[in-house]
Amino acid sequence: MSFGTISYWRRQLAEKAISPVELVEQLSAAMEAQNPGLNAYLSWDKESALAQAAAADVTKPLGGIPIAVKDNICIQGEPTRCASKMLADFRSPYDATAVTLLRRAGAIPFGRTNMDEFAMGSAGENSAFGPTANPVNPEHVPGGSSSGSAAAVAGGMAIAALGSDTGGSIRQPASHCGIVGMKPTYGRVSRYGLVAFASSLDQIGPLTQNVEDAALVLNAICGHDAKDSTSAKVPAEDFTSLIGHDIKGKRIGLPKEYLSAGNSPAVAAAVEQSVKALTALGAEVEEISLPHAEAVVAAYYIIACAEASSNLSRFDGVRYGYRAESPNGLDDLYSRSRAGGFGAEVKRRIILGTYVLSSGFYDAYYARAQKVRALVAGDFAKAFSKVDLILGPATPMPAPRLHDTSMSPLQTYLADIYTIPANLAGLPGISIPCPQPGSMPTGVQLLGPHFAESSLISAAYALEQALK
Repeated sequence: MSFGTISYWRRQLAEKAISPVELVEQLSAAMEAQNPGLNAYLSWDKESALAQAAAADVTKPLGGIPIAVKDNICIQGEPTRCASKMLADFRSPYDATAVTLLRRAGAIPFGRTNMDEFAMGSAGENSAFGPTANPVNPEHVPGGSSSGSAAAVAGGMAIAALGSDTGGSIRQPASHCGIVGMKPTYGRVSRYGLVAFASSLDQIGPLTQNVEDAALVLNAICGHDAKDSTSAKVPAEDFTSLIGHDIKGKRIGLPKEYLSAGNSPAVAAAVEQSVKALTALGAEVEEISLPHAEAVVAAYYIIACAEASSNLSRFDGVRYGYRAESPNGLDDLYSRSRAGGFGAEVKRRIILGTYVLSSGFYDAYYARAQKVRALVAGDFAKAFSKVDLILGPATPMPAPRLHDTSMSPLQTYLADIYTIPANLAGLPGISIPCPQPGSMPTGVQLLGPHFAESSLISAAYALEQALK
């Protein structure tokens, strides 16, 4: 179902086998034909994309390449709804820095992809505009919260896409859809123009058809940004520079806590297959321990919900967004606007976040969760003193069915158990496909030390080629 990789279309454009305008026309036709069955896109502005394509400079790194963008990343003049009724009529007055950098590299931001409302979810079912379906089997979820971005790439409706990852929201849907998803080091990509869910955890990254494409998109969107106080002052680099290099002697850690009996047989088989492939490539795979792995989900949801309750307080019906009609005073305006504008999952997390920040509970919950976060970061620091990279599953199981009523909210939260640690510690991670016979797509995940994206991509590329 691939629409063709960035590398392929770069060659086609350079050789003038196709023009950027023709490429946008072809992609738009694919979107129109397939989106009704998948609901991966909430909107797209074909006329704007065609105008940009007509002026595209194909000599630039991403010249003339359309890139889909998750609906919580601002594009000037286009809807930025966060898949929420709260922002149903909102249009962004500016570009996110990541979008500005895409344009600078010659890319064409094209299409606003569906998502879990305000990035809160792991299935793609929490959108106010309806759930996204998995293009491999539309009866299953694509994962979340970057559900639309993953489904669009996997379903042949996007060459590549931007998503955001707060607790695994790029890597988990990439695994469920059989594509590549990369979360950079926290601070590597500017968060300016990314609508905040949990500010200390959110990070923009690419969802692509292969590892090389992920590196190409990452090349374009990285760099220090004075508009983002959390942007790292780390020089930009060419993340393709180590692709194809030998990984012989690379030390890969396999956390014993990730080899859980709760993993599905397909996930266990994918990890075992990856270990064999890495060993055959000359890497040294050894068991390590991340002692606080059992506490990561609890710590994450306390921290993330606390930050969400603060970040989403701006949506009050006064300045912009959904506003209740005929309010009876300010308190009534606040309560009815927020009750009517937010969906059930967002309300649940705001309530939980407000609770853990309230007087008498801050020290008992939020402060303790931050201590656990520090311990998790310490576990990784200790591990990376012994190994170069860490291998593990991306998810405990392949994509479940849409609207699976047997799963409670708590059970859905556990779907991110293997991706959350990288967000708590601010580490880079990449999910690559490791398909298993008779199963929905399954992915494995590689994690690296801070700002080790080039080494991480090199190993991921080698593993990707070995698993083909």
